[in-house]
Amino acid sequence: MQEIHIVDIRKLAETIKEKYNYDFTNYAMSSFKRRVSRILELYKFNNVESLIKKISESEAYFQEFLSEITVNVTEMFRDPSFWRVLRDKIIPNILLNHQKISIWHAGCSSGEEVYSMAILLKEMGILESSKIVATDIDPIIIEKAKKGVYPIKNMDLNDKNYLRVQGTEDFNKYYEEKNGYAYMDKSLVENVSFRIHDLVNGMVFSKFDIVMCRNVMIYFNQTLQNDVLKKLHESIFKYGYLAIGSKESLIWCEIANKFIVVNNEEKVYKKIKE
Repeated sequence: MQEIHIVDIRKLAETIKEKYNYDFTNYAMSSFKRRVSRILELYKFNNVESLIKKISESEAYFQEFLSEITVNVTEMFRDPSFWRVLRDKIIPNILLNHQKISIWHAGCSSGEEVYSMAILLKEMGILESSKIVATDIDPIIIEKAKKGVYPIKNMDLNDKNYLRVQGTEDFNKYYEEKNGYAYMDKSLVENVSFRIHDLVNGMVFSKFDIVMCRNVMIYFNQTLQNDVLKKLHESIFKYGYLAIGSKESLIWCEIANKFIVVNNEEKVYKKIKE
């Protein structure tokens, strides 16, 4: 297979932006290039030119491409210590001044994080009074998140994470096993609004007590991270919280001074200025 040049990647990003209004021009180049390379291999394209042609001609294929390019490997209760901080410190803090809690999962992928949150809130006795919005750019992955059906082999790691969070139940009570798949309990997401939303081009649509945007921005370059963080800041109530991924940071961005660090280890920040 031929080597992929930056000029090819730029042309691909420009075609997508022009035809489908999805903007990949500010994605971290190395990560985007790696994923495009995987797609060429997976679908047996000889070069980026052929991929561009296929994307231009077929919207259905573009949706497949979108799912492949934005796929995030995820698990339930990823980074268990983060979930303990959320349950023991952050949420109780919010509930000192509010009777209800609102949460946005930005870039929710296949929904594991959303189910983790729902289980946490259920065990705290506040799931029914919570408002949760879960969004992703990819319509196919949002459908997957809504369904909450995962390979049973994944549940072993999810169970181990749950034990490390020190949940109060048996983890397997939250799903039913059928034909090699785990079907999550539907009542967990009755209050969840799953929506298609583009973090890059999308509007600010509401305000929340907690915004979860973990391990999404590592795929963006600094310009785009800056733009997205401004949007996230606007989406949080004053004294609300932002949680980002363990390899991500706010330190360098324009709105850094509008937050204080609540937990540096777990990358949790509190908004202190509009």
